[in-house]
Amino acid sequence: MSSFRLLELNSDCSFGKRVEVIFFNLIKQNQIMTISKDEFKASLGRFASGVTVVTTKDAGGKLHGLTVSAFCSVSLEPPLILVCVHKETGSYDAFEESKHFVVNILSTEQEHISNQFASRLENKFEGISFQTGIEDLPVLNGCLVNLECRLKDAYDGGDHTIFIGEIHKARVSDGDPLTYFQGRYRR
Repeated sequence: MSSFRLLELNSDCSFGKRVEVIFFNLIKQNQIMTISKDEFKASLGRFASGVTVVTTKDAGGKLHGLTVSAFCSVSLEPPLILVCVHKETGSYDAFEESKHFVVNILSTEQEHISNQFASRLENKFEGISFQTGIEDLPVLNGCLVNLECRLKDAYDGGDHTIFIGEIHKARVSDGDPLTYFQGRYRR
């Protein structure tokens, strides 16, 4: 309540400044609490997302890939995207050491590819059709979009790292996207 009284006393300040004052006072009073993991998953599970497989290779030349739904555009000029990779995933080190990666946006016919790259298989590329692109990285065939990227920046994001990629080549095809909503694929 004291933060609201403070606003009444400072009614001549801007809205942004008012929000800042409220936020500061709530933190000071320890009234801001984080949500639980279950609440977080339930909340964000209601956000439909496209499904991608992000591919790269490690310093030894071994191919790596994983299913990623945390992907979005960042900038038009220059053309930047971001993907978030969990720090505990088996391919994490390859993404950290590689300076390039490919984002493959999956179509509705590629649910099996998403499942294969989400698994703990040793060779996730077995039976998967691909060609090589930038830096001889795997570019999956049959996708709606393939974005070949150079790593521009990486940022800490809690239990994930946020990799920013600058797009150097894009392939676009027709079709419908594979989406994920409330813990399952949607078409």
